[in-house]
Amino acid sequence: MPAFAKRMSQVRRSFIREILKVTADPSIISFAGGLPKPDLFPTGPMADAAARVLAENGPAALQYSVTEGEPALREWIAARYKAKKNLDIDPAHILVTNGSQQSLDLLGKVFLDPGDLVGVELPGYIGAIQAFSIFEPAFAGVPLGPEGPDLDRLTEVVLSRRAKMFYAVPNFQNPSGLTYSLAARRAVAEILRMSDTVFVEDDPYGELRFFGEPLPPVTSFLTQDAYLLGTFSKIAAPGLRLGWVVATPDTLAKLVTAKQASDLHCSTLVQRILIQFLADNDLDAHIATIRAVYGAQRDLMIERIKAEFPAEVTCTEPEGGMFLWVTLPEGCSAFALFDLCIKEKVAFVPGGPFFVDGGGERTLRLNFSNADPERIAEGIARMGKGIKTLLARPGCASGS
Repeated sequence: MPAFAKRMSQVRRSFIREILKVTADPSIISFAGGLPKPDLFPTGPMADAAARVLAENGPAALQYSVTEGEPALREWIAARYKAKKNLDIDPAHILVTNGSQQSLDLLGKVFLDPGDLVGVELPGYIGAIQAFSIFEPAFAGVPLGPEGPDLDRLTEVVLSRRAKMFYAVPNFQNPSGLTYSLAARRAVAEILRMSDTVFVEDDPYGELRFFGEPLPPVTSFLTQDAYLLGTFSKIAAPGLRLGWVVATPDTLAKLVTAKQASDLHCSTLVQRILIQFLADNDLDAHIATIRAVYGAQRDLMIERIKAEFPAEVTCTEPEGGMFLWVTLPEGCSAFALFDLCIKEKVAFVPGGPFFVDGGGERTLRLNFSNADPERIAEGIARMGKGIKTLLARPGCASGS
């Protein structure tokens, strides 16, 4: 047996990735993965962009590039922040990464030492928990409510316990679908301003709002160390593996050093294809199509849940994003429900792995973006059968 580094004992394999192996069976309807809808990928325009890049500037597109990312792409990201959020961001403060997942890894490398305290939402994004776990921190959970995080708990974690980092997804959070209110954003920023805590704001779903008014990032209320992450995975295609982090100049230099040690730079070819695609196409029109499809599928899933699930089962009704969060009655286990639902040929993600404190045993996440409407209706009906079987068991609140 190889002598693995001790840090690997702190990192669990992704529970969702393991579930996706089960759902490889085409007869299983899967609400498990956080997957965009492949029918909406701009394959034709991307093919045209790739052909043009290779025909017009192939040698440069196939050469090494700068670690920070292609200048034209960084300029496009900065211009979009100005147009959509009225944020003045210098392109020189943007680092292009291999998806926002690499941004998390690089921030962990730059900031976290073994034993440092990292605050995360309850429930929290599994990918971030996994990325930070490599660096052997301690985790402290901050429960989420309908308007945002528990401010008393956040104050305790950030001020009393002096957390090194707080990671959050304020827009249509993964896994809960919840969104911080404007008041909560200001309150979170006020707490962070009194601390030395590094704030990492992940915004992969912000452009996927179905209704309601867009809200400013929490980072827009901060002047200290705060980092805003974004990605093209949800608004273009995840296979591009392109995201970014907005950082202060001093930290950007450290992030660049860490990225150089990791992979030198993101694919020159992929960056240039994306730049060409963005120049030749109306991204806002493409995003509008995504919103319309996802919004209709969200509405359908909620409608079918209300029709098929017992009244004791509740779910969030997000204003955007890709996920619903379901809560079972007291005494019921989402893992037990998973086993029942697999027999019914439908899959979801039990909520437990999203909790760093061991909670969430009666919660689960459903993805509404990937499945067709027919499969959503059938899958929720199958889940309804599994839930009714579970609730009839001794121990569940409805069956006791």
